[in-house]
Amino acid sequence: MANINWNEYKEYKRYTVKNDNFAILLDFIKSYYNMTNPFEIFEILVQDETAKMMLDKRNITDPEKLENFMFQN
Repeated sequence: MANINWNEYKEYKRYTVKNDNFAILLDFIKSYYNMTNPFEIFEILVQDETAKMMLDKRNITDPEKLENFMFQN
């Protein structure tokens, strides 16, 4: 699995109008890593300490909850 490139994320974040850092991170992963599968995205997120905190803050504990979040935003 890929690791989140936080430097590229910060650059990506400069050009977005969204306010939610987690929604921006999901958009970044979809764009930068060309991923849309919530199961693959969830695996990347749980392996990163900062992204894991973002998941915990939103009570996202499995790929299905992540998928629900992704379709709400």
